[in-house]
Amino acid sequence: MVRVLFIGDIVGRLGRATIKEILPSLKKRRKIDLCIANGENLAGGRGLTKETVEEVISYGVDLFTGGDHTFWRKDFVNHITDLPVLRCANLLSEYPGYGFIRKTVGKRSFLVISLLGTASTFIKEKAKNPFVFMEGFLKELADNKTSVLVDFHAEATSEKVALGWFLDGRVAALVGTHTHVPTTDVRILPKGTAFVTDLGMTGSSEGVLGVKREIILERFLGDSRRNFEWVEKGRSVFNSVLVEVDEKTGKSRSIERVDRTIEE
Repeated sequence: MVRVLFIGDIVGRLGRATIKEILPSLKKRRKIDLCIANGENLAGGRGLTKETVEEVISYGVDLFTGGDHTFWRKDFVNHITDLPVLRCANLLSEYPGYGFIRKTVGKRSFLVISLLGTASTFIKEKAKNPFVFMEGFLKELADNKTSVLVDFHAEATSEKVALGWFLDGRVAALVGTHTHVPTTDVRILPKGTAFVTDLGMTGSSEGVLGVKREIILERFLGDSRRNFEWVEKGRSVFNSVLVEVDEKTGKSRSIERVDRTIEE
């Protein structure tokens, strides 16, 4: 078995500190072979920097997937190709970097791909239809010896669930990210694909999806003048799922939530 850990969106300094506290011992105790985390909120709550990526690699993350905020920090375009960070493969705009990457773990070849959803007006970054994109991508791949792992960064739960059914048996796992709210629908779909609608997040549990709650409350009350500020201390959560992939068949055998809380 190959054991793959998928970690929900790491948000800001507190998210990175939470990874440092939990991941090294978790990897050792659960014998993790490959650790993948969504990194689009790694630096200050939005975007990534070379320094924050290298910091979290030192804690045990092997690969970062992307989202609509991957290039929030403009300078990151100069670094992404030199780091184990994926941008979303179906973006319409021409960005540097790679939408997928191959990894060999044990006797199995894995292809990790990052996708962006298109069924929500909240995601401003334009992307190709992920269903049409994956249909063409898998036809071109045409490799039954490679297990495909998908991070689907999307707002609409219906879009995530639908893509899971669409790709059942064609990919080893599809995990949703972006909403920062963990879902409990972990399951192996009938044809062998591990699925969860959303991993959740790694960062503060005291704000609203990582943002200081008073700012979000002001916005819902009609005052949207304040910029987002991210909670950087206090109680935090670590949301993830652990997937076991059969080295011989390339199908997933199990998926379970692995969630932790760190008190202040």
